[in-house]
Amino acid sequence: MRQRVERPIESATSDSEPLVVTGLSVRRVGDGQLVLPATDLRLGAGEVVAVVGASGAGKSSLLHALLDSLPSGLRRDGGVVRWRGLPIPEGRAARRWRRAHCGYVGQDPILALNPLWSVARLVGEQLSGSRRNRALRVREVCDLLGLPAELASRRCGELSGGQAQRVALARALATEPDVLLLDEPTSALDAETRSMIVEAVRAHPGGCTLLVTHDPFLVSVADRVVDLSPPATVTRRSPAARRVTVPTPSTVTSPPVRSLAAVPLAPGHGTAPLLAVQGLQVARPDGTPLLEDVHLNLAHGSWTAILGPSGSGKTSLLYAILGRRPVLHGRLLLGGHPLPADVRQRDREQRRAIQLVGQHPAGELNPVYRVGPAVARPLAVLHGVGRRERAREALRLLGSVGLAAEIAHRRPPALSGGQRQRIALARALAARPSVLLLDEPTSALDRASAATVLDLLDRLRDDGLAILSVTHDPTVAARADRVLHVHPRRLVEGRTDGPLPLTDNQTEESGAR
Repeated sequence: MRQRVERPIESATSDSEPLVVTGLSVRRVGDGQLVLPATDLRLGAGEVVAVVGASGAGKSSLLHALLDSLPSGLRRDGGVVRWRGLPIPEGRAARRWRRAHCGYVGQDPILALNPLWSVARLVGEQLSGSRRNRALRVREVCDLLGLPAELASRRCGELSGGQAQRVALARALATEPDVLLLDEPTSALDAETRSMIVEAVRAHPGGCTLLVTHDPFLVSVADRVVDLSPPATVTRRSPAARRVTVPTPSTVTSPPVRSLAAVPLAPGHGTAPLLAVQGLQVARPDGTPLLEDVHLNLAHGSWTAILGPSGSGKTSLLYAILGRRPVLHGRLLLGGHPLPADVRQRDREQRRAIQLVGQHPAGELNPVYRVGPAVARPLAVLHGVGRRERAREALRLLGSVGLAAEIAHRRPPALSGGQRQRIALARALAARPSVLLLDEPTSALDRASAATVLDLLDRLRDDGLAILSVTHDPTVAARADRVLHVHPRRLVEGRTDGPLPLTDNQTEESGAR
């Protein structure tokens, strides 16, 4: 079996452990490859169990197999799921059980939210009772997750990634389900909001929670941890004080951020910024200002990281630079030349020069296309590379982000979130950009995979690549030359004693590596 359990399953009762999984396994449909080896799992009443493991270990597949909601490229190969002692057959019975007892938040929650519905409608869709009582419950659960009342009338497309993540969780919590299944529920959230999520999960009355995560903080507050990393998987129980060996974000020790002034320009590059952002003002679709008077100078080989609370406008800034979000004021310069604010007005070279790896790669990768051709496409469209050469280059790029060659023949729905995230990065690098925009680039990655990606980015900087990243991950910020924080609609310089406003000199001289 995949997991060493603490006592024989037969001794578990339906009252103490309402959900018991025995020998659950998943295979790929095409080649029969084992995605999730036979796994045992038990979930006790009121218990929070964290599932951890390397990217691609089968964590998300475990949740989908349990719910009988595997994508078309995967199938359940064996195993039994029991609820309160009774087995749940696959098919309609599993779907009825899922609707009656489960709340689920997937790894890309924004894709599961109807973009035409308001937040209030999304959260309250499955509630019954009078309109007043439904509205009160919606407000109650939104307050629990720190979602302000002003969001109630907004549509999904007007939310940040972190806000959408909390709306999906509010939707799952609203009906007070017996079982809460969460896949990377804090990947787009800052530390303060993560703590709020933990409190909300712990306040889940009478229910049990199974969460997939790479977040050390979530692991530290779980009652038990199930590790799917090969070769041996074990279950360990946290002590009464909930202290485990995984550090929380407040205790993570990261290498110091390199001083901007201490790092010289890469040889052969001029002192003029590669990309200049001058006085940019970014707003929501309804015109509400998000960021004002943004000044950034990105030099060849530099790395700038932006931190800030969920909903503060970090992602909107990246999309404004990319040309996919309206800019109210300000201008962009690429290599000293004006860059149109609308991507549709940019020429091929300007589009090639700036590439984005977004926060939700599942929505950016066409589920129909195999990974190899998807990664190779920019080589054909932007560089005219021949078929054989671009196929070889696609494999090289996949290898550079830590993915095996066989991934090239698979389609995105059959892959883990961490694998899709690295595929999106490989595809962006295939365009051979000058500036790379990264939105939470390690949110779905385990530590080893994240280190592989960050080391690759550091090597690319030596060749002149400029990076602008939005992150809540201190290990990503530690790689940057310069760390900025969003502080009431402004970008301010990071300091150990708190953020300070940027001066004119800092604005003009920033970005040098």
